[in-house]
Amino acid sequence: MPQTLSIASWNINSVRARLDIVERFLTEEAPDILCLQETKVVNDIFPTGLFRKLGYDHQVLNGQRMHHGVAILSKVPIREDDRLDWQANGEARHVGVRLDNGVRIENVYVPAGGDVPDRTVNPKFGQKLDFLERMIDWSSALDDKPTILTGDFNIAPMECDVWSHRQLLNVVSHTPVECEILARLQASNDWVDIGRKFFPAPQRLYTWWSYRARDWAASDRGRRLDHMWMTADVAEKAVAHRVMEPIRGWLRPSDHIPIITEFAF
Repeated sequence: MPQTLSIASWNINSVRARLDIVERFLTEEAPDILCLQETKVVNDIFPTGLFRKLGYDHQVLNGQRMHHGVAILSKVPIREDDRLDWQANGEARHVGVRLDNGVRIENVYVPAGGDVPDRTVNPKFGQKLDFLERMIDWSSALDDKPTILTGDFNIAPMECDVWSHRQLLNVVSHTPVECEILARLQASNDWVDIGRKFFPAPQRLYTWWSYRARDWAASDRGRRLDHMWMTADVAEKAVAHRVMEPIRGWLRPSDHIPIITEFAF
């Protein structure tokens, strides 16, 4: 019998501020593993008790006060614990673990990059590009390790990944230089973009809507910033992928929604 396993990824935009919707999501969907980004809390005060109450006894945390932060919460055993500093400044933006079946899960929160897509006037944009260059170096050296790379990549790479390609060409997250570097990252290890495997372009597929919209659903100015990539051997085991859009309408939501991939290993 194949082992079924579901893995969710969600930029929660402060886990302590959104415990109610986290609990509701985990109760209703019950993924085996949850990868969180932008937890915004140091490890000592991460709400570990809520997750244990719901069966997520295996927890790997990489937190930071008020900013960034990633975590992997799991119902199944997870081993090892890598924290790669792709920004080279100590920010908590990555955590990696290994499942007992040998598959690695790498959970990453790519920097947003500020507002101006020009590294000469906006250092944050340069830091984002440098972060991705370091990821390419890492990815190129992975060899044949079965791996899932997921998280908030903060780039919507395809024209159909944004509500208006023309209007967002000069907006950070969809600029040509960002899309090009993300394409190089994908090519560096032949990553399979599982979202687009199950929802081929040009289907609408958004994971983020700004808080600035008075009615996010009516205006529907979304972007696909959250991704789950995997090596081809792992992608062959994927049987479903879901994008949980209704959660954007829950009380006090994150501006991102969860994505879930189900596997039959």
